[in-house]
Amino acid sequence: MRIASVGHAVFAATMIALGILGLIKGDFAPIWQSVPEGLPAREALAYLCAFISLASGIGLLWQRAAAPAARALFVYLLLWLLLFKARYIFLAPTVEVSYQTCGETAVIVAGAWVLYAWFATDWDRRWLGFAIGDKGVRIARALYGLALIAFGLSHFAYVNLTAPLVPGWLPAHVFWAYFTGCTFLAAGAAALIGVYARLAAALSALQIGMFTLLVWVPIVAAGHVSAQHWGEFVVSWTLTAGGWVVADSYRSMPWLAVNKRRKQAV
Repeated sequence: MRIASVGHAVFAATMIALGILGLIKGDFAPIWQSVPEGLPAREALAYLCAFISLASGIGLLWQRAAAPAARALFVYLLLWLLLFKARYIFLAPTVEVSYQTCGETAVIVAGAWVLYAWFATDWDRRWLGFAIGDKGVRIARALYGLALIAFGLSHFAYVNLTAPLVPGWLPAHVFWAYFTGCTFLAAGAAALIGVYARLAAALSALQIGMFTLLVWVPIVAAGHVSAQHWGEFVVSWTLTAGGWVVADSYRSMPWLAVNKRRKQAV
């Protein structure tokens, strides 16, 4: 077994869980929604998604299979982003949720991309060198930064939906909705321009994880949750795993580095 980081192990376990969930439901796990109902062979595609997620997650935990598993998962997620999620931006370019849903997939694409860069073989370096190494990790981090900006904007665009989710024991719910939106925007900008990027990546992953723990876990634990609530919990946890991997990619960089590029942690 080859574990590159704690984030790697969490990400792999999350992919396994998503695969099992898809196979049990016979439908797409929440992170892959929404696929058009009229799509030909939709059910077969749902099972294929579940299988790829499960097999890739297991492969990421097995040293001999880590490289092909990371490659397959990265290609699969990137295609999913381009074919199924990007269309929302073209269909509704002025609606912020179009960018949010793309951002959700972009986070796990970024996580898979980092793992692919870590586990790349000589074959990958020969044929796909543009997507691995320092260059590949920088692109993954930029993709993550763009996703964070989309999340931040959604907090402003949908403050009426975000504020009620703030735990009841916290005062000033609207303030926290705007505050967390600002932190996402700041973290996204930091990732894109390379200013305090390691700190920003770690704090943004922590913030997503805190949403999972403080918002969605209590709702799920209370029982009688809707399909939407359950889906939001799964998505939030998956985003935490993806953000964790991206944050781990900065391990060799000082916490307060400014526009410094160092070789990614392996």
